[in-house]
Amino acid sequence: MSLLTPNPGLIFWMLVVFLLVVFILAKFAWKPIIKGLKDRENEIQGALDLAERTKSEMVKLKADNEKLIIEANAVRDRILRDAKEASDRMIAESKDRAIIEGQKMIDSARDTIRNEQQAAIAKMRKEVAVLSLEIAEQVLHRELKDKESQEKLISDLASSARMN
Repeated sequence: MSLLTPNPGLIFWMLVVFLLVVFILAKFAWKPIIKGLKDRENEIQGALDLAERTKSEMVKLKADNEKLIIEANAVRDRILRDAKEASDRMIAESKDRAIIEGQKMIDSARDTIRNEQQAAIAKMRKEVAVLSLEIAEQVLHRELKDKESQEKLISDLASSARMN
C-alpha cells in the first residue's frame, strides 16, 4: 500500500525532475520542435497554395484549350470550304475549257470536211471533164472514121464560122 500513498519527498523529487526536464526541453528541444512544426505547417500551406494555383491554371488552360479547339475547328472549316470552292471553280473551268476545246475540234472538223468536200467536188469535176473529153474523143473517132464524114464536119464548121 505504500506505493499508493503519496510520499512528500518522492513528490518533491518528481516535481524537481519534471521541472528540470521541462527546463531542458524548453531550452534545447522545444524551439527546434516548434520550429520544425512551423516549417512543416508552412510547407503544407505552400503545397496547398501551389495546388490551388495549379488548379486555377488548369482551369485557365482548359478554357484556353477549348478556345484553341474552337478556333482550330473554325480554321479547318474555312480551309475545307475554300478547298471545296477552289475544287468547284477548277471543275467549272475545266468544263468550260473542255467545251471550248470540243467546239474548236468540231469547228476544225467541219472546216476539214468542207475543204475535203470542195476538194472532192473539184476532183469530180476534173474527172467528169476528163471523162467527157475521152467520150467526145471516142465519139469523134467513131464519127470521123471515114473520109466523107470528116469532109462534112469540116464544111459544117467552116460555114458556122463564117456566120459568126
